[in-house]
Amino acid sequence: MGDRPIFTSVIKELEQQQALLQMEYEYEKEEFCKQTETMGIARKVKRGVCWCPIRLGKSYYNSLNQLVIELTRSEDLDVNHSFEFGRPVRFFYQQYNGTIVYLDFTAAVSYADEMRMVVALPNTQALAEVEDKEGLGIQLFFDETSYRNMFEALSEVINAKDNKLAELRNTLLGKEAANMRNLFPVRFPWLNGSQEQAVNRVLCTKEVAIIHGPPGTGKTTTLVEAIYETLHREHQVLVCAQSNTAVDWISEKLVDRGVPVLRIGNPSRVNDKMLSFTYERQFENHPAYNELWSIRKAIRDAVGSMRSKSHSEKERIRNRLSNLRNRATELEIRINEDLFANARVIASTLISSNHRVLMGRRFPTLFIDEAAQALEAACWVAIRKADRVVFAGDHCQLPPTIKCQSAAHGGLNETLMEKVSKRKSDVVSLLNIQYRMHEDIMRFSSQWFYHNQLQAAPDVKNRGILDYDTPITWIDTTEMDFREEYLNETAGRINKEEAELLLRELENYIRKIGYERIIEERIDFGLISPYKAQVQYIRSLLKKNSFFRPYKKLITVNTVDGFQGQEKDVIFISLVRANDNGHIGFLNDLRRMNVAITRARMKLVILGNSNTLKKHRFYRELIEYVENL
Repeated sequence: MGDRPIFTSVIKELEQQQALLQMEYEYEKEEFCKQTETMGIARKVKRGVCWCPIRLGKSYYNSLNQLVIELTRSEDLDVNHSFEFGRPVRFFYQQYNGTIVYLDFTAAVSYADEMRMVVALPNTQALAEVEDKEGLGIQLFFDETSYRNMFEALSEVINAKDNKLAELRNTLLGKEAANMRNLFPVRFPWLNGSQEQAVNRVLCTKEVAIIHGPPGTGKTTTLVEAIYETLHREHQVLVCAQSNTAVDWISEKLVDRGVPVLRIGNPSRVNDKMLSFTYERQFENHPAYNELWSIRKAIRDAVGSMRSKSHSEKERIRNRLSNLRNRATELEIRINEDLFANARVIASTLISSNHRVLMGRRFPTLFIDEAAQALEAACWVAIRKADRVVFAGDHCQLPPTIKCQSAAHGGLNETLMEKVSKRKSDVVSLLNIQYRMHEDIMRFSSQWFYHNQLQAAPDVKNRGILDYDTPITWIDTTEMDFREEYLNETAGRINKEEAELLLRELENYIRKIGYERIIEERIDFGLISPYKAQVQYIRSLLKKNSFFRPYKKLITVNTVDGFQGQEKDVIFISLVRANDNGHIGFLNDLRRMNVAITRARMKLVILGNSNTLKKHRFYRELIEYVENL
């Protein structure tokens, strides 16, 4: 009976998650409806949620027996779009009076890259409608499926009783200690001490372990080693992440180690190596696939021919169809069993772990990469399939994307990894040697976010580009009287003079290094701003300036979120905010700033108005830190 209050508090916490997720769901759906009704096509295209106009390509049945159509966008805009595998979409066209008409069905993205998309249609009637219209566009539709999966998972976790899921729930969220096996430590001479300890903790845990990887500390290397070593003890594991990009990254590293991976869902970066381990490609390459394809075609032809047949002929066709469908089902089951039997790692996004091909499958261990960016409910979608879970990530970097601020303040932004880290510090392994940055670039982040526990590896601690250069420069725009402008809720704020100054400073720095050395050594540059409008303005200035043309492939401009997981030799950051009352809005999210200031290997340049920013302790101390170097 003593455990009853603890159990009740865990259930209440999960019910609170349900309520907060409901708030986020309703807010996002309402915002989506508003945008659909009021936002013009051009703005939707710029936001990356719409392609218009589009050109239709061929249609065909894919290996999953889905009717798909290929399409391309007509303009190569410098916009990062949000189309990716599994996301729902709607086709639309414009009438002569400008009214937008949506076709009356929802489709789903099967594959998307920068210019081309493959969309799965619900039926042949939908295909006829699409091919019948001119001036078509396509836009993302509200994603009911992801929310349905998360609500379903939370309900299952709340109601779990006397099973493995109930045990995991009570261990992860309750006060009881996590159990460990006593195993003799394994030596990994190619890892550092903290990485080796993390892998051994993963091997010993019975329920949960956390690999906490600050910037540049080799989290992916450690996670791959932990998965590889686990596979010496278990036949198969499930590896998930919040985004397709993160799943691709860890999958590719595992394939490089010779691990057979089965990737559920299509990769976001497509090349032959990536495609070779997707479920769809492996399904097509199975020896029995040709027979299955022929049977499916025969079924479609038989169904199509029935309309013109007599009653007796229809009955004969129905009998044939029954036999064909039975044989098709047999082949599908056989191919599936072979694919899963041969794979050592099943990889998917957290939401795609609920994909129909994974129904009824269980795994001894679930690894969740980038777990600090995943909503708690999304993690539970995958945890339901596992006996134990290993989180990898850094809750001092980017948080989950939450649109409803009330839900975020209510606790939806606190991830499951963060909760377990706070409650069970003994399961956390902090990776403390970083291999990316000059020691001076690292130190402020280490002091503010990681209790001063990070150390720079000897071969990077003094790395630099120019002699007698400081690793961090603060360019104070206070005396220049630059002013921020508010554009709209989507693009946020812009500071044009600061953007122009950034490019002048970048040009000066490039001139100091020299063209030949930059090209020969492939020295690369990242230009970051927290605001989309500033990013787009900097991109437009770069395009117009002929000086930067030879360096085009070496310069990347993006938001902080777009730079997660990346690193560059030189980073310039435009903080944008410049006002008299110290309002800094988005810059209050210090986890985003941690990402921004830890992308640089050798040189970090920050542009900002110190009068505006110094009113916040973080920026005041950052400016003082840079001044004292």
